Amino acid sequence: MNTTLETTANPSPEELAFLGERLTAFNDGDVGASARKALAVFVRDEEGAVVAGISGYTAWGWLYVQWLWVDERLRGQHMAGKMLDAAEREAMARGCNNAWIDTFNPNAAKVYQRQGYQPFGTLAGFPIGRSRIFLQKRLALA
Repeated sequence: MNTTLETTANPSPEELAFLGERLTAFNDGDVGASARKALAVFVRDEEGAVVAGISGYTAWGWLYVQWLWVDERLRGQHMAGKMLDAAEREAMARGCNNAWIDTFNPNAAKVYQRQGYQPFGTLAGFPIGRSRIFLQKRLALA
């Protein structure tokens, strides 16, 4: 088979979907179906605009929080903790026993630790001058 190597900053959505489908098929055959399902928590103001939110997914018995954002006007009001509690409750309802999240913001890491998340690894210099911190939490007894 002849092949070419292509590097691009603009992959097509179809090609990215193809990669995702192929990796999912491989992983399903290797370790079993992930039962991956999106999970989001939103906080809305009186007009319905999103003023805080979480986006992530559940898979293989884990909750992964990919994004967590709180509008500056709501910071310091434990909104991150309230959203994490809601996401964790939904994850447990889906059969998850664990959760993980990562950040390079030291203040966010403290918030997550107050919620019971424990660091399990760091990636120094990501980004430069910071470290990306990976944290996990046991949600329920197996």
